Amino acid sequence: MDPNWNDDIPIYRQLRDRVVAMILEGVLGDGDALPSVRNVAAEYRLNPLTVLKGYQELVDEGLVEKKRGRGMFVNEGAQKQLLRDERQRFIEQDWPKILETIDRLGLSADELLSGNGRRAAEKDDDQAR
Repeated sequence: MDPNWNDDIPIYRQLRDRVVAMILEGVLGDGDALPSVRNVAAEYRLNPLTVLKGYQELVDEGLVEKKRGRGMFVNEGAQKQLLRDERQRFIEQDWPKILETIDRLGLSADELLSGNGRRAAEKDDDQAR
C-alpha cells in the first residue's frame, strides 16, 4: 500500500479503496488475511480506529469477514463482486462523462480505436507552432 494520503478524502476511505484495489488486482485473493489493524496502523502511522473504520466498510460491503481472534479475511467471490460493481459504476458514472468529452472534442470511433486521435492532436499542436 502507498503511504501517501490525499488530504481531500478521509484516510479510512482511502485505506478501504486500496484494499479494494488489491483484491481487484489479485494481490489479495479469496480467503486471504488482510494485514492486521495493528500492523497497518504502526506501518503508516495511523490511528488504529481509522484502520478499523476502513476495514469495517469492507465488512459492511460483504467483501471481508471478521473472524474473532484471527483477523479479517477476503470473502469468497469478493473479486467477482467488485468487478461487477466497478463495471456498473463505470457505465453509470464515468462513461457518460467520457462520452461527453468525446463529443465535445469531435473524436470519431476510428480515431479512438486506432490512436489517430493522439496523432491528430499532435499534428494540430505542430501546426499551431
